[in-house]
Amino acid sequence: MSTDSKTIRIVIRGRVQGVSYRAWTRKQAERHGVAGWVRNRPDRTVEALFTGPVEAVEALLAACRRGPFAARVDGIDVSDEAEPASITGFEIRT
Repeated sequence: MSTDSKTIRIVIRGRVQGVSYRAWTRKQAERHGVAGWVRNRPDRTVEALFTGPVEAVEALLAACRRGPFAARVDGIDVSDEAEPASITGFEIRT
């Protein structure tokens, strides 16, 4: 397994608010050992920052493309962050 780390910022579009998407994302992040945060945005999208081992970040991103049961993910915009985030744990932001 690689020791390289990766940090990405994503914006998830679709029916992703009011369906426990943030709580589900935190649970998935903890399961994959990824640090970061997730929050609802005023435009009804969900934004998140993930940082951790490359394989774990990619696995979490793949899970987010499906989302929790009640969600409908129409698309995800992904941008790589230049610097790895110095974040520990995973939080839901307001």
